[in-house]
Amino acid sequence: MKGNRHAKIIELIHKHHIETQEELAEHLNREGFKVTQATVSRDIRDLKLTKVPDENGKQRYAVHSGDGNGMSEKYIRVLQDGFVSMDMAQNILVIKTVSGMAMAVCAAIDAMKWNEVVGSIAGDDTIMCAIRSVEDTTKVMDKIGRIVL
Repeated sequence: MKGNRHAKIIELIHKHHIETQEELAEHLNREGFKVTQATVSRDIRDLKLTKVPDENGKQRYAVHSGDGNGMSEKYIRVLQDGFVSMDMAQNILVIKTVSGMAMAVCAAIDAMKWNEVVGSIAGDDTIMCAIRSVEDTTKVMDKIGRIVL
């Protein structure tokens, strides 16, 4: 169901100039997908949709065209700007950030799609990443270290 909805969303944003989540929800409902604004919001995040200017200067949703390896300049810059320190406790990686930056840094780490990272949770200035193993935690720390140093 979700996969079909995601495919329909991509089709819709290519066919129509959709500016808001509400417009997208209306289009989906017309196509037989009963969705709420919250579902559409999650789908937009899952699909990594972004808003781009159209030929009239208005904003519309589009599929984000990154470089494909998860290491876009935007994510690297967020990591570099927000990172303060990191430490490990077995297979848990704790990352300290500038106050208010944890969610952005966490989103950047998630966007990297590293196999070693099972999931992450962000507060205001702290991120907790669940890593698959102690060895993998060291690998992730090395990857982050290469980016931020």
